[in-house]
Amino acid sequence: MTPRSGYVHHRGHRAPGTAAHRKGIPVSDRHHHEHEHHSPTGLRHRLGHLLTPHSHDTADKVDSALESSARGMRALWVSLAVLGATALAQAAVVVVSGSVALLGDTVHNTADALTAVPLGIAFVLGRRAANRRFTYGYGRAEDLAGIVIVLTIAASAAFAGWTAIDRLLDPRPVQHIPAVAVAALVGFAGNEWVARYRIRVGRSIGSAALVADGLHARTDGFTSLAVLLSAGGAALGWSPADPIVGLAITAAITLVLRDAAREVFRRVLDAVDPALVDRAEQALRTVPGVLAVGELRLRWIGHRLRAEVAVVVDGEVTVRQAHAIAVAAEHALLHAVPRLTAALVHADPAHTPGEADPHLPLAHHATA
Repeated sequence: MTPRSGYVHHRGHRAPGTAAHRKGIPVSDRHHHEHEHHSPTGLRHRLGHLLTPHSHDTADKVDSALESSARGMRALWVSLAVLGATALAQAAVVVVSGSVALLGDTVHNTADALTAVPLGIAFVLGRRAANRRFTYGYGRAEDLAGIVIVLTIAASAAFAGWTAIDRLLDPRPVQHIPAVAVAALVGFAGNEWVARYRIRVGRSIGSAALVADGLHARTDGFTSLAVLLSAGGAALGWSPADPIVGLAITAAITLVLRDAAREVFRRVLDAVDPALVDRAEQALRTVPGVLAVGELRLRWIGHRLRAEVAVVVDGEVTVRQAHAIAVAAEHALLHAVPRLTAALVHADPAHTPGEADPHLPLAHHATA
C-alpha cells in the first residue's frame, strides 16, 4: 500500500423512488428532520427572543421539511406579502404624522420581510444542477444575497437613527397621534398573524425552521407595540418621547445588523460551528476500523454542509476492507451532522515502527 493512496468514498446521492428523491432532498436531510425537535414555546424561551436578536443566516432558516414542501414555500411568500403590506400601511402614516418611532418600526418590518429573499434565491438557484464551471453548484449565491441583506439593514438603521437624532435636535410635534397608535397596532397585528401562520404551517409540515421564524415574527410584534409609547408620550405633550422610542428601535435594528453581519462574514470565510466538528469527530471515532481521525474539514455550500476527512486504518487491511471502513465512516457522518449532504472520506494506513510515516511530507522522509 502506498502512502496516502487513499480509499475514497464520496456520497450525496438520494434513494430512488422516494419523495425526497423526487423533490431533490438528500436522504441525510430527511433523516435529521425525523430527529429534529420543534422550537420551545415556553415563557422563558420567548423572553430570550425578546432580548436576543435573531439570526438572518439562511442556513438557520432552512430544513428539509420546509424546502420540500409547497406549503412551506407558500408560507414564506405569503409572510413576505403580509409584512410588506403592513410596512406600506405604516409608511403611509409616517408620511402624514412625521413619527420617527413609527418610521423606525416600518424600517424594521421591511428589513425583516426581506429575509425571504435569500431563501427564495437559495431554493431557485440551489436546485440548479452543478456543471463543469460551477462544480459545487450554485449554493454560494446565498452568501451574495446575505451581503445585500446586511447592506440593506445597515442603510435602514442609519436612516432611522439619523432621523431620530435630527428630531431630538429639532423637535417637531407628531401629527395625527391616533393614526400613529393605529399603525402601531397594525404592525403588531401583521407580525402576530405572520407568527401564527408560520408556526401553524411549520408544525403541520414538520419544519422547525419555519416555527422558529414564526417566533421571531412574534418578537418583532412587540417592537411595534413600543410605538404606542411614543404616541402616548406625544399625546401627553412630551415631544422627546417619539425620537427616544425611535432611537430604541434603531438600537434593536443595530443588534440585528450585528448578528447578521457576523453570520455573513463567517460564512464568506467558510466558518462552521466548532460543535459540528466535535460532533463529526465523535461519530468517526465510534466507527469500527477507524484508529484515529486525521484532517477534518467542513464547509457550507449554500444551506448544506460538505465534509472532507482523513481517517487512519490498519495498514494491513485490504483495499476492499478499507473501502468498507470509509463507507461506514461516511454513513456515520451523514447521520451525526445536521444538514450534511456529502462526505469525502480518505483512508490512510497506520504508521508502523520502522516505516516512514505516511502523514509526513516527502521532504521530511528524505531528510530523516
